[in-house]
Amino acid sequence: MNQQQLEKAREGKGFIAALDQSGGSTPKALKLYGVGEDEYAGEEEMFDRIHEMRTRIITSPSFTGDRILGAILFEQTMDRQIEGQDTGDYLWSVKGVVPFLKVDKGLADEVDSAQVMKPMPDLAELLDRAVAKGMFGTKMRSVIKDANAAGVDAVVDQQFEVGGQILGAGLVPIIEPEVDIHSPHKAEAEALLKAAILDRLGQVADDQQVMLKLTIPDEDGFYADLIADPKVLRVVALSGGYSREDANERLARNPGLIASFSRALTEGLSAQQSDEEFDATLDTSIKAIYEASIT
Repeated sequence: MNQQQLEKAREGKGFIAALDQSGGSTPKALKLYGVGEDEYAGEEEMFDRIHEMRTRIITSPSFTGDRILGAILFEQTMDRQIEGQDTGDYLWSVKGVVPFLKVDKGLADEVDSAQVMKPMPDLAELLDRAVAKGMFGTKMRSVIKDANAAGVDAVVDQQFEVGGQILGAGLVPIIEPEVDIHSPHKAEAEALLKAAILDRLGQVADDQQVMLKLTIPDEDGFYADLIADPKVLRVVALSGGYSREDANERLARNPGLIASFSRALTEGLSAQQSDEEFDATLDTSIKAIYEASIT
């Protein structure tokens, strides 16, 4: 493990940029960016266009390690290059940004008001490639729809089981059991989730740490005990469908919680913008998210 990256992930000021839209969410991300489905033919061209978008973001003068701790990449982004360098190498050596990889293959059907992750039969091979490509850690997402203890336990059990495999490969897992912001009992679901995470942290070895990516809680400061836990390297927040303004306001009321935003980060960016307009819009977004993350 790169000790400089570990130190930055643990102590650095800023937030984690989520640039990990995969096959299912890529058309929506491109549409928000001003690239319609009639502007590419087939999956290969679609991924070419999303890589162009991500390259434009990462190479922007506003995207640096001064305000951005890390970036989460989709597998194809990890395997591609930016300015002649592997994406992970470019992020760290040029931008000073710690690279992470999304490893899940999407969500299974809903059971007990929750969606666990689909099976990942090739995970061991992917983790080997991630290490070879200079990744520091990984990210994997499940979703909790309501305050159902059986569903919450299924999600957390799977997350920590796979997290153990990731730790064994020498990477730091970002465990992401998202609570749907539209849950009819969101606060109750968050209480069940926190109790389950605190319980499963007991399974983590004393010399290992995980990261947590959680929905911004209804109760301000609710995850303070997770943030303080010695087995938790960092707790980051997903925007979960909140607007950037709303997400930043909620985040700023939770000391120690930092952003890991995707759609809220790229809000307002367009393929039709000039480089000057694009960079100015991205800078405004990064500045606002950074300030909310260090409050």
